[in-house]
Amino acid sequence: MNHIVLTPKISEKAIYLAERGIYVFEVPTSTNKIEVTKAVEAAFKVNVTDVNMIITKGKIKRYKQILGRQKDVKKAMVKLQPGQKISLFEGAQ
Repeated sequence: MNHIVLTPKISEKAIYLAERGIYVFEVPTSTNKIEVTKAVEAAFKVNVTDVNMIITKGKIKRYKQILGRQKDVKKAMVKLQPGQKISLFEGAQ
């Protein structure tokens, strides 16, 4: 099994969703919902009920006359069973 790097997304919206049982992670762009489900269940010992994926396209930036593009970011919004929590998000209030 490939190990997926789950980077927690800490923002105001992510904290708001974490209070409602939905946790946001940045994942590699090549992963799918099944891989994310298995990785979260293995890493945090919780039961995942739903996973939504969002791909945010990178912005086009310019430095003087050189055009560049930021990388695309894929976010996974993971919903847990009622009553379960991930303690990683609890201290970020």
